[in-house]
Amino acid sequence: MSTDSIVKASNWRLVEVGRVVLVQKGQSAGKLAAISEIIDQKKVLIDGPETGVPRQAINLGQVVLTPLSFSLPRGARTSTISKKWTASGVTEKWNATSWAKKIAQRERRSTLSDFERFQVMVLRKQKRYAVKKAVAKA
Repeated sequence: MSTDSIVKASNWRLVEVGRVVLVQKGQSAGKLAAISEIIDQKKVLIDGPETGVPRQAINLGQVVLTPLSFSLPRGARTSTISKKWTASGVTEKWNATSWAKKIAQRERRSTLSDFERFQVMVLRKQKRYAVKKAVAKA
């Protein structure tokens, strides 16, 4: 079977050294880390010195692979990962993604006061009215 006949999804992400992951469970939930070593098919060694994730072995079911990655030697130390992380601008690239913006918006919405929720409701009503008016005109 040639590699030309293999069809890959457009969002295919490989488990590889240097791949940035989003931790979903545990103490570091919601933080970014980088894969520094692949232990076996289900476990990897991650480290996130810039985000406060300690170096640890973690099950792949507890993380989500992101489209971001950077070059990293296998089994790299925390200081090396930190230098490469800042050099490749991973945090800035992550903050520019729609995924990160959606997470930030969800967090912001959860901390709104009653009055702020009321303001959001009023603004949504005004927007809906303006859209209906424009559609009726067209």
